[in-house]
Amino acid sequence: MKIDTANLLRYRLGSSTPISLHARLSLIITALFALALMAGTAVWTSEARNTIHEETEAANRVAAQWLSVLVTETRRDPMRAETSLVTALQEIGRIRAHVIEASTTRGEVVYRSPGPTYKAGRSAPEWFAARLTPQLPLRHFATGDLQLSLIPDPSRSVLDAWDDLRALSGWCLALLLLAWLGSHAALNRALQPLRAIDDAFARGAAGSFDRRLAVGGVPELDRLAHSYNLLAERLDHSLADNTRLEADQRFAHALQSRLEEDRRAIARELHDELAQGITAVRAIAGAIQQRSTDQPGIHGSAQAIVSMAGQMHDGVRAILQRLRPPSLGRGGVDAAVKTLCEQWSTLHPDIRLKCSTETPGREVDDALQLTVQRLLQEGLTNVVRHAGASEVDVALHCADSSIELRITDNGCGLGAPCTDDRPRYGLTGMQERTLALGGELRFEPAPRGGLSVCATLPLDTPTETTI
Repeated sequence: MKIDTANLLRYRLGSSTPISLHARLSLIITALFALALMAGTAVWTSEARNTIHEETEAANRVAAQWLSVLVTETRRDPMRAETSLVTALQEIGRIRAHVIEASTTRGEVVYRSPGPTYKAGRSAPEWFAARLTPQLPLRHFATGDLQLSLIPDPSRSVLDAWDDLRALSGWCLALLLLAWLGSHAALNRALQPLRAIDDAFARGAAGSFDRRLAVGGVPELDRLAHSYNLLAERLDHSLADNTRLEADQRFAHALQSRLEEDRRAIARELHDELAQGITAVRAIAGAIQQRSTDQPGIHGSAQAIVSMAGQMHDGVRAILQRLRPPSLGRGGVDAAVKTLCEQWSTLHPDIRLKCSTETPGREVDDALQLTVQRLLQEGLTNVVRHAGASEVDVALHCADSSIELRITDNGCGLGAPCTDDRPRYGLTGMQERTLALGGELRFEPAPRGGLSVCATLPLDTPTETTI
């Protein structure tokens, strides 16, 4: 069976789960040790073959000399040569690592050395014997009607080598097991810092960066621990800053919601109490004016009261327009922007206002629409109070996921206030409103001079929180 070693190192057997670094290194170390043992076995096999060859060749030379002497002695008595030769061979028996065979000229075997008694009945595997058996030539000795053949037979030496190899294999397996256990224990100790690193990263993935890695004396792991500690320190601070920022944004959003409620309550009180009271005073003064035509003093005072009540009524109406913008949900955010621009132009006819709007492709919630209106109110108010501008452009651009409100004037900009030097708290309020909805507020120089205020607000606004 062919084993894919790459997949064996990459995956556990029978599982698609990647193999751990600990197990992978243990396998590599064990495999290297196994390769070393295999190389040692190959060297041992080569040395064993050379030894068997030398022993067999030496025994072959001795046996050949002995047979030469034996053949020479039997030739002295031709009548009994065959009988004497066979009797001598029988008395000698088996020669080490050889078989002696006597045959007639007709090919009949009259004698063959007995089989080995050492490890009788056993033999080495054929593939092993073929690898270790030396190739030596057969030797023949002629004596009368007989022919002696000296046949090399190192099967016993090969069998001894096979038994030694089996014993050596057992020791190799034991050493492999010890090597695996030793490498497993050593790697378990050496890779202990990696477990701490893995645990620290796992806690970091869960959002907790309170774990710090200790220095263990390994330069590579120490550098990794130092880098992680710096990263965790910065991320921990960043998370704390983000948490504070989110809390500030929620607080600002809740504060704006409360301020809107207070604005509506004040607007109701002004409309229900003050505006009605002014209307009543104006009506009473008007009645006095009509009935005092023959009394110039009273008539003039009543006329002044009517005029002053009218001015107070207009002032209250202007305050109500700032406190309570046009009703939400009537025509959408683009219609609200147009209405506010028209009202502002009526109040400030000396400043030319150009308004361009786009209709959003999706519904805009009340919180976002109210923020757009408040930003526009504050931006136009700043133009009147601080910019000294003669022209102002208002543009509402609607994208798929955001709304952009841009207010551009041709005034003096932020560098040098044109009308007064009081701090512009309105810009801070605009910034807070924008951040409360997760948006962005930018102040840029206008192309024709002046200031361009651009607010980008996401259509998906944060959930409203009250305090």
